[in-house]
Amino acid sequence: MSVSQQLVAATHKLGAVSETPRLDAELLMAHALGISRNDMLLRARDLDVPASFVVFLERRLAHEPVAYIRGYQEFWDITLAVTPDTLIPRGDSETLIEAAIAYFSDKLPPARVLDLGTGSGALLLAALSVFQTAEGVAIDTSERALTVAKGNSERLGFGERANFLHRSWRDDEWAADLGRFDLILCNPPYVELDADLAPQVRDHEPASALFAGVDGMDEYNILIPQMSELLSPAGIAIFEIGKGQDEAVTRLAQQNGFAAEPHRDLAGIVRAISLVNPAS
Repeated sequence: MSVSQQLVAATHKLGAVSETPRLDAELLMAHALGISRNDMLLRARDLDVPASFVVFLERRLAHEPVAYIRGYQEFWDITLAVTPDTLIPRGDSETLIEAAIAYFSDKLPPARVLDLGTGSGALLLAALSVFQTAEGVAIDTSERALTVAKGNSERLGFGERANFLHRSWRDDEWAADLGRFDLILCNPPYVELDADLAPQVRDHEPASALFAGVDGMDEYNILIPQMSELLSPAGIAIFEIGKGQDEAVTRLAQQNGFAAEPHRDLAGIVRAISLVNPAS
């Protein structure tokens, strides 16, 4: 088969496991060929199908995410290495970066950024790419995830501006030496324990970064009461949330003395809640 024919056949097969079968097929073919997707599409009639494409296709048919098969994922304006030790950065999470840009549009840019549960480093490194004078701190409970995040930081040229720490916000005094931050970003676990997740998420992405108790609120209940000790007076904390969690997270923020604002993703779903001191 030609590349074009193989893409048609692969798209048909992938329809059983993916909501974007054609895109998946194209990304995997480009990866197998070692070229960009655009280049592959332009040259599809002249290229031979690599043997590795069949292997990649079988992995995807077993519900393995495309990002893990390729080993990287685009996020904001950067490309990040990802492994099964890290969540796959998603476009929905870019809502947090957009909210940060809007908040600081009429203010001095943030000098210090904190990323809670950094995973691949996506939120911190995207923020550092936007706020080019900022320095950042990121924490995660997974040493393997931190290794991935550090590697991404160094490859992208942020090594001297980012510090990665192996910590858990469930431990006493975990933040005692961190100081205050102008921008705090957090994509915590927020999935309910009994949630019906797609196999590519449930069976492949790290459960410790997904699940947060019966109502998905466990980590918000721990973190939001601690924000007053970490935020600078005019700072902002932005939390990613799951669909339908906006009322509960907003109520928790207000109970802890913050003004809360919702931020919608491209699908119109409230995807983030920002917290600021009412006087700021």
